[in-house]
Amino acid sequence: MGTAPTIHNAARKEEVAGTVLMPGDPMRAKFVAETFLEDAKMVNSVRGMFGFTGTYQGKKVTVQGSGMGMPSMALYSHELFNFYDVRSIIRIGSTGGLSSNLTLNTIVIPIGASTDSNFQRQFNLPGAFSPTASFSLLYQAVINAKRMNIPVTVGNILTSDAFYFDDEQDLFKWCKMGIIAVDMETAALYTNAARAGKNALSLLTVSDNLVMHEQMPTEEREQSLVNMIQLALSLIE
Repeated sequence: MGTAPTIHNAARKEEVAGTVLMPGDPMRAKFVAETFLEDAKMVNSVRGMFGFTGTYQGKKVTVQGSGMGMPSMALYSHELFNFYDVRSIIRIGSTGGLSSNLTLNTIVIPIGASTDSNFQRQFNLPGAFSPTASFSLLYQAVINAKRMNIPVTVGNILTSDAFYFDDEQDLFKWCKMGIIAVDMETAALYTNAARAGKNALSLLTVSDNLVMHEQMPTEEREQSLVNMIQLALSLIE
């Protein structure tokens, strides 16, 4: 621990790759490491937020859990960008669809992330900041998805502090502005990347459609996540 840059991450600086894949669930980080990486080594287990570093097709990559919600994503992505000199973070998570045209299993690539959170107030900006993906990562992801025959939809999403809404109609009000899906982390990741001058992209598998009241069957979830993970790994430099 004495050589770790932060109290939340036991990894030494040299143990973390320049590109980090970041699922919310630390057990998904374990799954990615064990299934896709060679010579994977656990580099962090503080508070059960597992991180692993290995190689994929000869390229060094780290996969690190972020936890749920804006505060947890904000903490881990800030530290990776600013204390570990990580260049790019690719979130690999799930999302709820807010469009009837958004089918289950589709991968949403958020070009931007609106939010109902007050997270950005700390930056004391004289207006509302619109956090967006890094274009180079987004562009390459779309090209790779087409080559890999993986269906994707690019659009704007909402990152919300709430999972359960006291009035669910508040969520659907965002649809009139073209918001197609909702998650709980992307806006924090995109904002931190912008502030640090780094790169970020979210890849989100549609696990539920909140308009159509559809939910992905359990037996289909693993294959859908594999498609998303493989697309993310194709972006490793």
